[in-house]
Amino acid sequence: MGQQEVYDFLKKHPTKWYTSKEISKALGISIGSITACLKKLRRTETIAFETTGNRNEFRYKFKDETPRRRVAKKPVAKKKPVKKATSKKK
Repeated sequence: MGQQEVYDFLKKHPTKWYTSKEISKALGISIGSITACLKKLRRTETIAFETTGNRNEFRYKFKDETPRRRVAKKPVAKKKPVKKATSKKK
């Protein structure tokens, strides 16, 4: 079993968050194998993850790969440097 099975499982359920234990139980794969696969997928930023608040426990979800629409920014006019007035003392 490999990363592809874990990725496919998350892709089939894109809106739900899963712990590694839940994924392991659903796929019938050992927790160690699932954890290793999820770690690799996290490093490649292929899946979304967040902490549950418990030590070393994360929730995983399929990362939506649709590109976000970027809003064009208005160009900012550059300000011309202001020359300092020099006063001559007599």
